[in-house]
Amino acid sequence: MNSPISRRINIAIDGPAGAGKSTVARLVAGALHYIYIDTGAMYRALTLRALEAGLTADDIERVSLLAERLDISLLPGPEGQRVFADGEDVGSRIRSLVVNRNVSHFAKIERVRSRMAALQRTMAQQKGVVMDGRDIGTHVLPDAELKIFLTASSRVRAERRYSELGENPGVTLEQLERDIAQRDRIDQEREIAPLLRASDARLVDSSGRTAEQVADEIVQWGLAIARTILAEEK
Repeated sequence: MNSPISRRINIAIDGPAGAGKSTVARLVAGALHYIYIDTGAMYRALTLRALEAGLTADDIERVSLLAERLDISLLPGPEGQRVFADGEDVGSRIRSLVVNRNVSHFAKIERVRSRMAALQRTMAQQKGVVMDGRDIGTHVLPDAELKIFLTASSRVRAERRYSELGENPGVTLEQLERDIAQRDRIDQEREIAPLLRASDARLVDSSGRTAEQVADEIVQWGLAIARTILAEEK
């Protein structure tokens, strides 16, 4: 699957929680020698810092100011992307159950989304990025050359989250499935940049498929699009 291309494009991968976006996006970026941008990690870092400061999503002004001041950076690491908040590596803490349950509430704040979207667009200006999230194809990178809407059944997504939490998850599989359904509703119903499939996004269901299989399909689409653009430019 290691197939670099000379004409770089941007790839947007959207979808609900637990669909496998991050894993697939990392594989696609690696195969194409692109930069992977995990936008969900950025919202998680903000959520972590807000909770540590004793804030709730109802503290809109204070959370918005925190988001506008917070320095978030994403850097490659030996075990995947490293996430920094004001210079501190917070990658090991942003996947906790309490962050999982609160991130959608913080993410629906308009000024938070505006700040994150601005950072994400800056990261994508030079092309050659794979960015995953919930509003990348519709809001952050509407001009991305390849858009994917990646989904899976709620049960499959809950099982993936359950596995990520390790030996002592502190929650049942059924509770996780309910949490995912609730998060889906929040993401789909929020007024600012809701979770939607872009009209030109390709729908991909990852249920019953490995991340490698899904990534390989996306890589082939990306290669085809890049070749077409390159040919048109000659």
